[in-house]
Amino acid sequence: MMNLSEISDQLEIQQLVIDYATAIDQRNFDDLDVIFTPDAYIDYRVMGGIDGTFAQVKAWLADVLPNFPAYYHLVGNFDIRVSGDTASARTMCFNPMKFDDGPKILLCALWYDDEFIRTPEGWRMTRRVEVKCMDKLI
Repeated sequence: MMNLSEISDQLEIQQLVIDYATAIDQRNFDDLDVIFTPDAYIDYRVMGGIDGTFAQVKAWLADVLPNFPAYYHLVGNFDIRVSGDTASARTMCFNPMKFDDGPKILLCALWYDDEFIRTPEGWRMTRRVEVKCMDKLI
């Protein structure tokens, strides 16, 4: 049975993943500054993106995502493992993205493999790697 501290850690990390999805979906890319550590590594290559430091990927997101008039992230099945002041998680994500040039929609199904660290300001993500489940253009 988890104690209150363990439950708190789980919920705080889960909320961080949700906050990421909300920031991306609302196109509030500066909100990502309180989700990732400045030295975080992010790898979106498996779904056609880039990999690099948080600053590089944040700039890329702000440049690329406005090309999609509509998209959203549905996250769930949070598998969070806390070990002291570090944690890892695998989270499912369903992310349909509408193309600007007509009725085409890209359906992306993936897992986020994440690593976290506890900071004085709370949990922060230090690593995010997308793992492809499926993508299909309809």
